[in-house]
Amino acid sequence: MTLLIAGRSGQLARALTAAAKARGLPAFALGRSEMDLADPASVRAAVARLRPAIVINTAAFTAVDDAETRKADAFAINAAGAGALAAAAHGAGARLVHVSTDYVFGTGAGPRLEGDPVWPLNVYGASKLEGERRVAAAHPRALIVRTSGVFSATGQNFVTAMLRLAGTREEIGVVDDQRTTPTPADALAGLLLDLARDPRPYGLLHAAGMEAVSWAGFAQTIFEGARERGLPHARVRPIPSSQFPRPARRPADSALGSIRLRGLAGVDGLDWRAGLARALDALAAAR
Repeated sequence: MTLLIAGRSGQLARALTAAAKARGLPAFALGRSEMDLADPASVRAAVARLRPAIVINTAAFTAVDDAETRKADAFAINAAGAGALAAAAHGAGARLVHVSTDYVFGTGAGPRLEGDPVWPLNVYGASKLEGERRVAAAHPRALIVRTSGVFSATGQNFVTAMLRLAGTREEIGVVDDQRTTPTPADALAGLLLDLARDPRPYGLLHAAGMEAVSWAGFAQTIFEGARERGLPHARVRPIPSSQFPRPARRPADSALGSIRLRGLAGVDGLDWRAGLARALDALAAAR
């Protein structure tokens, strides 16, 4: 049962590769040089060459602020590219799992459920929402999984960013009026493989941390764990988002409710506190 992972260097792609290896599942993680989502011919050629039984799309233009000035690039990868991969997977008879984002939501309070209205506040969210629509149109049995705040011990994410900043300052201002549901990449990868190998679930599914938290609260928990392990840590100074202006507007509350996940996989969400402990343990062991 060959697995094609769209994306190679991202933290979720790495976690999927490791999880597939642990399960003895042949997996090919393709970076942009091997399969460019902005080039439909490249996508079709890669799928035809590997003839996968499962395709998991983790590849995306994820630079949220850069997307505001690079709208064409964001839509080429997140929308048109996602649709092209879905069409190729459908043509090959492959199971498709497409990873999307909480940023398809706009104003309002969480937890956000699969049937809630969507109205992205930024270009990145709009491109991912269009990607969801194109994937569903091209592959009627695709599973579209929205997640949020993915983190791990590697790559660029909130955990590694906080620890990096803590190496240079004693106090860090972190927004306290925006909520999310942090999601450990390793746990998400295992769940995605389980769902990918079950042909029954399709449509929209939320899979994120089981507990909502503000970014400042998340940072505080990170530094508490980092202190215990001798890792860089700092004081958290909660600030309103108005004091940290960014090019792309963020939703104040994009926490995801994983209610449907409970029916499919028997869990309400993914335990981000346990995932954070694993990530910090790995970072401490690597010092």
